[in-house]
Amino acid sequence: AQVEESGGGNVQPGGSLKLACVASDFLTLNYHMQWYRQAPGKQREMIATISQLGGNIFYSDSVKGHFTILRDVFRNAAYLEMTDLRPEGAATYFCHANPGCQCLNYWGKGTLVSVSP
Repeated sequence: AQVEESGGGNVQPGGSLKLACVASDFLTLNYHMQWYRQAPGKQREMIATISQLGGNIFYSDSVKGHFTILRDVFRNAAYLEMTDLRPEGAATYFCHANPGCQCLNYWGKGTLVSVSP
């Protein structure tokens, strides 16, 4: 069982990207889906969370208003739509399937986003 991110790449400042996180061999319906990012030399930070049924969504102040987290139960996936990307948004973005307990959880290997002209 695993989650795998995709959709990273280079984007110009002010541009947009959509990241995908696809799970295999387990059902994301039973998990809060989260996106983290880690810039070089910095700690990994949680930037967005969506609850199992999508009723509760959280964004960090650093991305609020610019990023949107989505989930598609039928595709067993979660997404992160990023708009108005700025150089400080350059980081490796990780998907995390969080069961909400001290239980088995899943991290992806990350997808790299760079922001430059």
